[in-house]
Formats: sequence, structure tokens, C-alpha cells
Amino acid sequence: MKLIASCVRHGAPVRLCVSALAVFAAFPVLAQSQAQGTLEEVVVTATRVAVPVTDVIADVSIIDRTALDQVGQGSLRDVLAQQPGIQLSSTGGYRSATGVYLRGASASQSIVLIDGVRVGSATLGSVAFENMPLDRIERIEILRGAASALYGPDAVGGVIQIFTREPEDGLHLSASVGAGSDGLRQAGAAIRGRDGALGYSVGVSKENAAGISAINNPAADSYNPDADSFEVASVDVKLTAQLSAAHALALSVLHSDMDYQFDGYAYPSPLNLTAATTDAWTRPTLNNVSLKWDAQWQPNWKSSLLLGQSDDKSVSDYYRMRDGAFDANSKFNTRRTQATWQNDISVGADVLTFLLETRTEKVDSSTNFTVKQRDIKSAMLSYALNRPRWNALAVLRHDDNSQFGGFDNWALSGGYRLSTNWRAVASMGTSFQAPSFNQLYYPNVGYYAGNPALTPQRNRASELGLKYLQGSLTAGASLYYNEIEGFIDPAKNSQSDLAVLRGVTLSLQNQVGDTRYAVSYDYADPRTKPGNARLVRVARNVLNFNVNHRLGTVSVFGELKLSSDRVDNALVYGGPRDVLAGYSLLNVGATWKINKDLSLLARINNLTDANYVLTNGYAMPGRNAFVSLSWAI
Repeated sequence: MKLIASCVRHGAPVRLCVSALAVFAAFPVLAQSQAQGTLEEVVVTATRVAVPVTDVIADVSIIDRTALDQVGQGSLRDVLAQQPGIQLSSTGGYRSATGVYLRGASASQSIVLIDGVRVGSATLGSVAFENMPLDRIERIEILRGAASALYGPDAVGGVIQIFTREPEDGLHLSASVGAGSDGLRQAGAAIRGRDGALGYSVGVSKENAAGISAINNPAADSYNPDADSFEVASVDVKLTAQLSAAHALALSVLHSDMDYQFDGYAYPSPLNLTAATTDAWTRPTLNNVSLKWDAQWQPNWKSSLLLGQSDDKSVSDYYRMRDGAFDANSKFNTRRTQATWQNDISVGADVLTFLLETRTEKVDSSTNFTVKQRDIKSAMLSYALNRPRWNALAVLRHDDNSQFGGFDNWALSGGYRLSTNWRAVASMGTSFQAPSFNQLYYPNVGYYAGNPALTPQRNRASELGLKYLQGSLTAGASLYYNEIEGFIDPAKNSQSDLAVLRGVTLSLQNQVGDTRYAVSYDYADPRTKPGNARLVRVARNVLNFNVNHRLGTVSVFGELKLSSDRVDNALVYGGPRDVLAGYSLLNVGATWKINKDLSLLARINNLTDANYVLTNGYAMPGRNAFVSLSWAI
């Protein structure tokens, strides 16, 4: 009921709810039905088991390899920026520290998984999206909404799961080279195959650029007008073995190494350097290893045992610009180890899932944190009920945190088919999030200090939605309301009584003849209580529109984003928050299938040369171009 009451109390959400119904009423007119000639797509992240996308209750998006191939020189953040419910922050340039705000939740309030293993920094609480090699990703699934009952602490805004490249039958070779503005160079190669019971996928990629200046505001104390370059290299390996009809093993390894310049200086600085005299580098490294054993013990009982380890390393080095003399360095490294045992038991069309999980987060840093490790032990039970007209999912979970004790979470969701094309969905549930190590123990440096008195944030979320499917047309509308008790303001590192995340997401995808298009609109208005202050870096209104049209062997595409203004922390710490202007961003491009093995990609990003920022004081690239040639057999 709080969800409905929120619409009544706030003018904009009411209008949007009415608009959502009007848009849905028009969908049958828009639907020019087209037979679906491919197998039904499945989603794993929404329930932890493979479910046809047409039966998913939750609000999910899927990004496949075809969409990723069109990105060119873009990074993972550029892909995520086009998705419903997602907004970003960036500390400048093509590759730099990126925050993902899912449904208005802060950058630390979403979970990221790579092949089922949780990744990210336990000190910052966020994930180095800029260090994830796009070329080595097979598929991305985005689950929007509170999901701690399914995935444990921190899933306040949702879950982003990344699947690396898979083996394929036969032998497949591929390679690509590309070049673009600001000295950008890109290359990659891969080999994939399967011979009998054994499969393999091995790939490498490298990218570098002269870049642009990360900070564009001379008033910022870290301003330095020099161009900030970057270089990133990655390798991934996946080996699979079908030991028998009932048992399979998969080993996945992903390594990514990056160096990028940024504008800043050491604090303290032994050489008494300023931002103008410092050459500053961050060297993030991602190591992700997992071993998975899938077993079919009985016709109705299967299990998976996942062992994983993820290293998120962030080392910063500071040099004197004029002669390269070393000044100082810092490191904030996180190692996560994880063991997950999941059992799925079919009961007719229903599925009972039981899960046990243990995870350790260990910090190795130049800052001497009071506590450097936490352990989380978890148990989860879920039941997915499936009937011809309706389905439901009930989840119970207990997490025992070595720092903060035990927490229970639950979720209940259901979907009902109103007709052949229409489906109503609803969900509610709880989540919690423990403070990060930085939030708890970071030393007082004059502008930020840890607060060991912080306690875990607890939240209760609810959601209503409609889904429409006819032929190739799919559409969805979601209205969500999420109350976070004891919200930790990331700017002030203080705990407010409450934060309320509320909003509406509308989305539509369709293919008519040779034209495929997708459009989404988000209204988000996250605020703290009782002061009613807007949360930083989240725009109230965001529209995304993507279109792709095939002309024989050539496909042309366009990507348009319209965003309203946001608030952000002031350049001068402690001052009133600044308003970041709204912006429009247009990208265009084309792909040409030269022959069955060779294809050419060309794209222009920020065609109108818009001057915009995602984080106060930090620059984003102006108009830039990229061309690449890809070969695959």
C-alpha cells in the first residue's frame, strides 16, 4: 500500500502512473506481430535457476553478444548506461572510476557477479566497472529491485551478473583491431571450440589511448589540464569437461590489468606536490577464478558447487611531473573467497531450491584499518510455483555476518496472466547492507572520516508491474518504492533516519521488418528523510532510445539519451550541493558485413559534441570516432 500511497502523495509519480497505463493501452496498436524463429530465451539471475524470460516475475534486462559487438571503443559503463533503471557517475575520460546507480540506490548498493562469483571492493563498497574487458563478455543479465533474499547483503538496488565467453562446437577463431579519437588503439583475439567432452575458450584483448584531461573545472583543487592516458590488457580462459551424462566441470579465469592517469595528488605529499606538479596513476587489477561442478543426482534433483576467488586491487602511485621522482603510493586491495552449494529439486512444474554459502572479504591496504576481514555464512530456501495462468516465488534467507551478527531477509513475488499478451506482476521483500570498511575505519583526512558507530542499513521494498508480449514486441512498466532505514549518506558518511527510493520504469522493445528499436523512460526521486534532500548523481528523468536498421549487408544504428539535471557534492567540501545540468547524448554508427568472415564497424559518439558531466568537476569525452575491423571463422 505504501507504493500506491507514494503515487498519491507526489504529483509526478501520479502522472507517470496514468501515463504508463495510456502507453500500455497503445501497445496492441504498435505491435506488428512477427514470428519468433529462435529458441525461447532464458534468464538465470532472476531466480538463481534457468527460467524462460516470458515467465520471469522480476524486472530484468538481457544484453547479448550482438549488442556488445556494436559498442566499439566503449566500455562496460557505456553499455550499462543504455539500460532501463541505470544511471552512472564517472571521474572523467574514457576509462576511469565509475559508479552505477541502480533504481536510485547508491553505487555500493548493488551486487556484481562474474560467472556467479561476487566481485568488487570491500573498502569502497563499489565495483571497478572500468576494468572489465567488454570483448570477453558473452552476456549480461540485470535484475532490478531489492534482491538480498536471493543474493545476500548489499543487493538493495539489484544485481548485475556477467557471463564470460563460452566454448562452442567445432573450432572458432576471431580477431579484431580498431582505432579512434584521442589516440585510442584496440586489438583482441580469441579461440573457442569443443571436441567431444572437452570445451575451451581463450581470449586476449588490449586497449590504450592518450585520453583527455580528467578534470575540466579549474576551480577544483585537483585540476590539472594535461591529457590523462590509459592502457588495459586482459586474458580469459574457460575450460569445460562433460565427465558423464550427469556430471560436468567448468573452470573460468579472468584477469584484467589497467593503468590510467588521473588528476590528483598524494595526501600527505613527501615532495610537497600539488595537482599541477603531480603525475598520478591508478593501477586497478581484477582477478576472478571459479570452478563449478554441476551434477544431476536424480531426474528431479540437480546441484551445483561453485568455488570462487576474486581479487580487486587498486594501487595509486604519485610522481613529480617534471622529473618522474617518486612521491608516494597507496593501495586498497580486496580478496573475496566464496563457496556456494545450490540444490534444485523439481516438484512437478515447481522448483524447490536450497542453498548454503560462505564468503570471506579480506582487506590488504596501506591504510591500517581496525578490522581487515569479515566472514558471511548464509542459508537460503526458495520455492518457485508455476501454473499455466500464474506463478510465484517465495524466498527466505539467513546471513550471519562476523561483524554485525545475524540477519533474516525474505521476498515474495507473483505474476498473473491477464490474457494471452498481458501479465501483471508484484513483489515485496527486505534487504540489508553492512557498512564498508572505508565507512567504518577510514582515518580522518580532513574531508572524510570513518565512523565505527555505523550500523547496517535495513530496507523494505515493494513493486507493481505490467508486462506485454506480442510477437517480437515486449514492453514493461514497473512502479517501485524502497525504504532504507539507517541510510548511510556516502558524501557525509553519516546515518540518516531514512532514505526513500521511488520511481517508475517504462520499457519497450520491438522489431518491425528490418528495424529493431528499444525505448525506456525512468523517473527516479530518491531522497533522505526527514530533510527531504535529493540523493546525489541521480536524475529525475532519463530517456533512452536505440534503433538499428538493416540494409542488406549494412546495419545502421543510433543511440539517444536525454537526462534531466542532478545534484552532486560541491567542489568545495562542505559547501552546498551543486546542480549538474541536464544533457542530451547522441551516438550513431554502422556495421558492414563485408563477407561471411569479415565485418567493419564505424561509430561516432557524442555526435553533437555535448558538454556534459556525470560527476561534478570531471570531464566526459566530446565528439569522438572509432573504426574497427573484425574477422571470425
